[in-house]
Amino acid sequence: MSVRRLDPHAERARRNRLHPRHLEFARPAWRWTSADGVTRINPHALGAIGPNGIKRIDRSGASVEAAAAGGPQASAEPSRRQVTIDTPTAYVAVVPELPEGRLSDHDRDLLGLARQLAEARGGAEAGVAVVAVAFQAEVAGLEEAGADRRIDLSSRVDADSYAPEARLAALAAVETALAPAHWIFADDFPGGGDLGRRLAARLALAGDAAARAATRVWQLSEGQTLSRAGDRQDIQRDVARVLLALPECAEPVSDTRHAATLLDLDASAGDASAAPGVIDRGRVAVDPQQIPLAQAPFILSAGRGVSDWDGYHHAAKVLGASEGASRVAVDDGYMPRARQVGATGTFVSASCYVAVGISGAVQHLQGITKCQRVVAINSDPSCDMVKRADFAIIGDGDAVLAAVCAQLGQPQPESGDSRHEEVRHDAA
Repeated sequence: MSVRRLDPHAERARRNRLHPRHLEFARPAWRWTSADGVTRINPHALGAIGPNGIKRIDRSGASVEAAAAGGPQASAEPSRRQVTIDTPTAYVAVVPELPEGRLSDHDRDLLGLARQLAEARGGAEAGVAVVAVAFQAEVAGLEEAGADRRIDLSSRVDADSYAPEARLAALAAVETALAPAHWIFADDFPGGGDLGRRLAARLALAGDAAARAATRVWQLSEGQTLSRAGDRQDIQRDVARVLLALPECAEPVSDTRHAATLLDLDASAGDASAAPGVIDRGRVAVDPQQIPLAQAPFILSAGRGVSDWDGYHHAAKVLGASEGASRVAVDDGYMPRARQVGATGTFVSASCYVAVGISGAVQHLQGITKCQRVVAINSDPSCDMVKRADFAIIGDGDAVLAAVCAQLGQPQPESGDSRHEEVRHDAA
């Protein structure tokens, strides 16, 4: 009889997407895009064994995977192949978005696309290197994401401000120093989509006829790029020098490890005379409840486990979070239908998603697949939401929210007083 043995340290690193060694222990991809552009899902790679011993399918792909179909599990130790390029002969440049100073899934897709372009030009044997151009210092994870070199432009541009002219001037310095064969940006606004178009226009004005940007690129196939032109058709064209790519444009690097060596640019390089045409006056305060749920960066979502709804609304106000809810909370009439999160409600992509008293139904987990960090507050340590979460607090949701508000110096007022105040407002 074979006994399946698990390394608890590897399991914790694999479940926690924020762990620095998460990618080393991650299981093989459960979803990918085939050559014909169809998304494929391996149903055998999904699911988790619940406390009652029944396998549950989790389409988010982030839950604890059940034991493989029989047989002992192989060791989870990583086996990445080290790739080192001593003297690069050409470069493929990637400008990652780096939300909150870290690589996002979209950034890893861009680096995966860059590796495909580098391999098409001969790869490491031909000295073609992928260089990550960042406006922030000390970016973690570039080695596993596929960057052979990295450039730190934080000394030239304030990463927290909106300064497109300064960023363009910094990229022009990189263009002068390295002349990358391709530039890859994330096709979004006001990030890489705006900056990539500015760079393409600048290169075109300088006489580069191949600099016309390819936008909404979602796949590289047979030496050409496919760009989304609508719901029913794609545009196929030769690989442009400037690519603005969509999420899931390529598989992230998972089998190699790269050096990510820092490159120093000449301090005098670049257009120092670039005058700012846009002045950043800072961020404008916005009511979190007025932000569309699909675009909210921070969501505090409530489910059946919440009984103190006044305390929940107060906590959302104190934390500055947009309110969300599970289907059960909406069906019970505690939250409006527009606030329902999940496959039957709204798909969200928040940077931080806090689920209070939500058990983690399949349709709800489907709706939070793109959230970067999930925090679960639940009294049941074996529920699916706790398994899905990057960080979990085991306890009563009402008590935890009240403690958080008290810790922030804004405890919940007496419910009787607030109710009377609302009545007075209604009467007025």
